Amino acid sequence: MGLAADLGYRIGDPTRLHRSVRAVASTSLGARALAHTLPAMDRAVARLSGRRTTAVELLAGLPLLGLTTTGRRSGQPRYAPLIAVPFHDSLAVIGTNFGQTSTPTWALNLEAEPRAEVRHGGVTLAVVARPADEAERGEILARAGEVYIGYPKYLRRITGRRVRVFVLERPATS
Repeated sequence: MGLAADLGYRIGDPTRLHRSVRAVASTSLGARALAHTLPAMDRAVARLSGRRTTAVELLAGLPLLGLTTTGRRSGQPRYAPLIAVPFHDSLAVIGTNFGQTSTPTWALNLEAEPRAEVRHGGVTLAVVARPADEAERGEILARAGEVYIGYPKYLRRITGRRVRVFVLERPATS
C-alpha cells in the first residue's frame, strides 16, 4: 500500500457546486480572497464537524491533507492544510501559495527539515518530503491540473520564483 491509500486520500468526482467553487477560487481575485479567509473557515468547519470535514471539502469537493512541518526558525510545529496530488503510490504537494508571489512557509520549512507528519481522515503518518526531480515535476504539475483547475492558473500567475514541488514518502524503516 502507498501513502495515499494508507491515508484514504482520494479525489472524487466533482459536483456542479464543486466545479463552480473551484472556478471562482482559481481566479486572481478569488485566490487572493481565499488565501486570507480560507484558513479560518476551514478551522471553523473542522471544529463544528468534529474534524470530519473542512470548508474546502464541502464547497470544492477537494480533500485536504494536513501537513505539519517544523518551523525553520522557531523549531515549533507548523500546520498547513493542502490539496495533495496523488502521485503513483504517494502524494505530492505544490507550493503555489494561491498563485501569490511568495513561496509558502511550509515549503521553506520542508526544505530546511524534510521530516513531517500528514493527517487525513483521522489518520496521522510520518513522512519525508523530497523535491521532485524534473521528470516527476512535469508529471505532477500535469496531474495537478486534473485534480484542481486552479493549479495551472496559479502557475501562470507566478513569476520570479520557482514553485516548489515535493513528493511525500513514508520514512525508511531500519
